[in-house]
Amino acid sequence: MKADLIIAGAGPAGLFAAIQAAENNENKKIIILEKNSSAGKKLLISGSGQCNLTHEGDIAQFFDHYGENHNFLLGALYTFDNQKLMQFFKDRGINFETARGGKIFPKSNQASDILNVLLKEIKNRNIEIIYNSEIKKVRQKDEFFEIKTIAQTLKSKYFLLAAGGKSFPKTGSTGDGFKIASSLGHNIIEPRPALAPVIIKDYKFKMLSGISLRNKEISLWRNDELLKRWKDDLLLTHRGLSGPGIINYSRYMQRGDVIKIKLLNYSKEELEDNIIKKIRREGRLNLLNLLIKYPLAQRLIEKILELADIDGSQNAAHLKKEERKEIVELFSSLEFKIKSLADFNRSMVTRGGIDLSQINPQTMESRIIANFFAAGEVLDIDGDTGGYNLQAAFSTAYAAGTEISQRL
Repeated sequence: MKADLIIAGAGPAGLFAAIQAAENNENKKIIILEKNSSAGKKLLISGSGQCNLTHEGDIAQFFDHYGENHNFLLGALYTFDNQKLMQFFKDRGINFETARGGKIFPKSNQASDILNVLLKEIKNRNIEIIYNSEIKKVRQKDEFFEIKTIAQTLKSKYFLLAAGGKSFPKTGSTGDGFKIASSLGHNIIEPRPALAPVIIKDYKFKMLSGISLRNKEISLWRNDELLKRWKDDLLLTHRGLSGPGIINYSRYMQRGDVIKIKLLNYSKEELEDNIIKKIRREGRLNLLNLLIKYPLAQRLIEKILELADIDGSQNAAHLKKEERKEIVELFSSLEFKIKSLADFNRSMVTRGGIDLSQINPQTMESRIIANFFAAGEVLDIDGDTGGYNLQAAFSTAYAAGTEISQRL
C-alpha cells in the first residue's frame, strides 16, 4: 500500500499532526498506524480520566516547566500556544474550566470528549487509521519510507513518528518509537521514568500515608552537596513521597539522593527561640500538646517524637536542651533517602527519547533524514504535571503537521 504520509501512533500527537497535515490536502492519502485496537488510550487516562489539556497563563510562563530542554520548545509553543489549543476545541463545541493551580480541563471532565473531537476531525478529513498495526521495521528506500507491520508493507514519502514513550506500558507505550528512531540512525537519550513518585529507603512513615504537606521548602542533596531547592506541595504515601513537589522534580533525582523537607517556615535559630518562648508561656502543657500548636498534622508530630525517642507526654518545661535541638533539627530538615523512583507503570511521562540536537525545533523534521518527523513524548522532552506535557504534544504535532501540509 502506498500513501503520501504515514504516522506511527494514534495518540494526541499523531492524531493532531494528521489533522494539520490534511489541511488543504483533500486528495492526499494519510494513514495512521496504531498498535492498539483503539486510539488515544493514554489520552483517556490523562488527568485521572478528566484530561488536563493545558495550563492557564501567558505562554512565556510555560518554559520553566520543561526542565533543561525547554529552549527546544520556544518556536513550537509560541506558534501554537495554550490559547490556540483551547480555541481549536472550543470551535468544536468543547468548553473549559480552570481548576486549582491553573490546570485547564474540559467542563465535562471527560477525556473522551477531547478524543472524540480529534477522531471526528480525522474522519472528516478521510484520514485512515489502521488498528492492531504494530510496526516491525522502518527503512528508507530510494525516496520512500518502507514501513513493515505484521500484516503488510506500506510505502510513503513522509513518515512521522508519534509513538509515545514508555510510561503506562499497558496503554501501548512500550518504547517502540525509540527503537524505530534508533534504527533510522538517531541517538536515543536513555528513557527514564518522569513525573514519578519516589520510594524511600527504610521508610518510617507508612502509617501516615495520605498526609499532605502544603508549600514546604524541599531540597535535593547528592553526596552531601545541594543540587536544588524549591517550594511546593508533597504527599506521604505507603512507600515514600509523591505530590507535585516530588513528581515535578523527579527528573533530577536518582537512587541514593537525599530529600530534605523543612516542615515549618522558620530558620533553625528562629524555631528554637520560638519553642523556648512557648515553653516559658505554656510549660505546664505536655510536650505533644505544645508542639501541635504548630501547623502540622498531630500524627506527623507524634511520629517525629517517636523517631527521636522523645517522650511527648512529658511536661514541656522538662524538655532537655539536647532534646529540643533534636526536635528543631527534625522539623527543619526531615531527611529521606531515595531507594528508587517508581517504574514506568507508575510514572506519568518518560524522560529521555530522541536526541533533540538531531531534530529541527521549528518543523520537528530530522536533521539527519529528510522527510522524517517526530512529535510528542518520543522526543526528549518532559514537562511538569499540570497540562504541560499534553500542550507540548499538541504544539510539536502542529509544527510537524503544518510543515508536512505545505510540502504535500
